[in-house]
Amino acid sequence: MTGKVRSRKSGAGSFVFWLDLITVFTFALLLLCTTLFVGCKSQGVAGTGEVRTVPAEQRKADLLKTLDRKFENPQAHYELGQIYQSERQWLKAEYHYNTALSFDPALSEAQAATVKVFLESGNIAKSKTYADIRINQAASSADASFRLGLAFQKQLLDEYAFDCYMQALHLAPTSAKVQKQLGYYYLGKNDKVRAEEHFKRSFQLDPVQPEVAGELGRLGVEVRIPRKAERSPRKVNKIADEKGT
Repeated sequence: MTGKVRSRKSGAGSFVFWLDLITVFTFALLLLCTTLFVGCKSQGVAGTGEVRTVPAEQRKADLLKTLDRKFENPQAHYELGQIYQSERQWLKAEYHYNTALSFDPALSEAQAATVKVFLESGNIAKSKTYADIRINQAASSADASFRLGLAFQKQLLDEYAFDCYMQALHLAPTSAKVQKQLGYYYLGKNDKVRAEEHFKRSFQLDPVQPEVAGELGRLGVEVRIPRKAERSPRKVNKIADEKGT
């Protein structure tokens, strides 16, 4: 009888021991998970994990404070519109883009973003009409057409961007920056033949462009950037003629 009692006590003691061990292990595991979660969340705020939400909310609050101080701030309205656009709040985004344009009618970024908002909200016809209006408004200026093209490309509206670049090229056929941008446009489309064509033309117009020389080099075209002493109009023309042959 005594042996059985001792056996039961021993079994009970072992059970309590293992129960305590499991409890300690579970607590340690929970502590580790909590630490990892807090660490990950802190890193997310700093630059990973929640980088797309927390900074946006903070930026939104900062922009609203900026507009409280000075409502006539087109850049702040544009940036706030970008945040609302990313949140798919189309009406708020459109409102802030329109407000930005009321204070700066030439703000091409807001013009292109408005086209994208109409497109993303499902109003395709309105998007196309608005884009056509803005492109026509820029038709008298190569620089305005060029800037609008960049803005369209930023919104991934490549078709409208191309129309703007061609419009700018028609207005300023000797513009090295327009030729260069068309080179990058075609390079992005993996059309290396046309990209090379426009990069060559840009380099002929302005041989002191290391980035264009680099792109041509990667395309297999050997170029030489002239020294400063060679930058007289006569020598530049000579270099351009040599590159064209």
